[in-house]
Amino acid sequence: MGRKVAIIGAGSVGATVAYTLAVSGNAAEVVLIDINEKKAFGEAMDIRQGAPYTAPINIYSGDYYDAVGADLVILTSGIARRPGQSRLDLAQTNVDIAKSIIPKITKAAPNAVYIIVSNPVDILTYVFCRRSGLPEKRIIGTGTILDTARFRSRLAENFSINMQNVHGCVYGEHGDSSFIPWSIATISGTHVDDYARSRGLEVDGCGFNHEEIEEYVRKSGSTIIDAKGATYYAISLSVNHICGCIFRGIDTALPVSTMMNGEFGISDVCLSIHAFVGAGGVNGKLINPLTEEEVGKLRNSADRLKEVISSLRI
Repeated sequence: MGRKVAIIGAGSVGATVAYTLAVSGNAAEVVLIDINEKKAFGEAMDIRQGAPYTAPINIYSGDYYDAVGADLVILTSGIARRPGQSRLDLAQTNVDIAKSIIPKITKAAPNAVYIIVSNPVDILTYVFCRRSGLPEKRIIGTGTILDTARFRSRLAENFSINMQNVHGCVYGEHGDSSFIPWSIATISGTHVDDYARSRGLEVDGCGFNHEEIEEYVRKSGSTIIDAKGATYYAISLSVNHICGCIFRGIDTALPVSTMMNGEFGISDVCLSIHAFVGAGGVNGKLINPLTEEEVGKLRNSADRLKEVISSLRI
């Protein structure tokens, strides 16, 4: 791979993704594409002028034809979520924007892996799968990879331990019906509940409460939007991590949104379970041994998304 990335949308998320790719060294070439050409030009110029202090990178603004030869396309365009607004409230507006973009970008970059970041991400990932004509394995929604990062950071904070020792995830919709499958959450190989007890904490008591942590994770986006108007740092780091997994070509299990084809009895909807992400996109799914209750929550999340999909013009 030549590590060329096209980013559609030069707003806060798109520009921060471009910056993060430059600083990390994951991309060798980045083109920023936005209907606001002046904004895209300014963002690219600002990052490019710092490039003497990063790994070599060619970053510039352009149009869809400049995406020719892109290995990855990252979609960040759309209307941002406002305070008090759910991700699903954005659905039809951002679906229409995605539908207008799909034929232009897929014509320029028919062989790229597509990473969908715009919200509602699960709906837009589904739209890309159904309308682009691309193989499903090359369409990845960021899904709950950000929720998972929030969960891991919260647990690490809770136990005052290195975040890299925390292994857990969030499944389902990137939204209100998401959930934490606690049965597979561990710290350094020990189930999180057993670890808590070893630290003298009562599970779901003072100091370690499943429900409080889930609420924290689910409401984090709204909290940040209320405080500063938008979220873009953590999602940009998450997108950069996905890009790194694809460019390195070593399959990595990530909780991202992909088309479901019978996994856990769920089909014809995009949501997050663990997928193996590496060269060429999604190279399989990891079917974790969830409890019956957790499978029920996953199916409920799928049903919620299907209700929205049925109400949209896709």
